[in-house]
Amino acid sequence: MKTLLIRWERLVTPDGETCERCSNTYIEICHAIAQLKTQLNPLGIQPILQTKTISEREFKTNPQGSNLIWINDKPLDEWLEATVGQSQCCAACGDANCRTLQIDTIVYESIPQALIIKAGLKAAQQMLNAPTPLSIN
Repeated sequence: MKTLLIRWERLVTPDGETCERCSNTYIEICHAIAQLKTQLNPLGIQPILQTKTISEREFKTNPQGSNLIWINDKPLDEWLEATVGQSQCCAACGDANCRTLQIDTIVYESIPQALIIKAGLKAAQQMLNAPTPLSIN
């Protein structure tokens, strides 16, 4: 079975806190993974979720690295032809401007499952359309 790797990166403070955006995105990712499993398992593709914690030090260096979703090593925004932006977040993030995603005129602070599913299906389609490597004997 082929693997559709979905990796999600987010800030977690030393106290174990994360922002509301990231908490909401996590819930949406879990729902999306369940839907993708239902749709992709018959095609021989298994969606797998990996999570990565970003330290406060890493976050201060690159706040855009939090709440970032990768699908098969390609950022979600590339799959969706979206624009990455930023806006003020909450206490866990301090005074940093956190990552947003814009598609057309809609700005998303938390990433809804529909967008994750759409990007996952695009990645799966690319996997299915990839040429099969020739075996050399």
